[in-house]
Amino acid sequence: MPDHPRLTPRLRLKLDQDIALGPGKAQLLEAIADSHSISAAAKHLGMSYRRAWLLVDTMNQCFRNPLVQTATGGRQGGGAELSELGHHVLGLYRRYEQRLLNCPELGELEQLIQPGSSDTLHKTQTE
Repeated sequence: MPDHPRLTPRLRLKLDQDIALGPGKAQLLEAIADSHSISAAAKHLGMSYRRAWLLVDTMNQCFRNPLVQTATGGRQGGGAELSELGHHVLGLYRRYEQRLLNCPELGELEQLIQPGSSDTLHKTQTE
């Protein structure tokens, strides 16, 4: 158990009203990279194919070039791959997250948290 509670930043990058990239979209990109399929990635993450497709579409529209490239079905079936830009953007996002987790301001904020406050809050919110 840590000496003090840990705060967890959630990094969301907005372009106007759209979330260009955030924790869920980064997970989706990783799942697509692993499975080579939007459908399989959606299933792995417990979301509908439609939801995954809409997230991919938003990401693809927010960046200069698509982050995910798709191939239509046929005898071999369809598929999806991260583009070179998709791999690069995902890497930048993950590095940015790590910098946030390690920034001195986060540590200073954590020192100001009431010990045991997350347990008390969780109990209050679930009762």
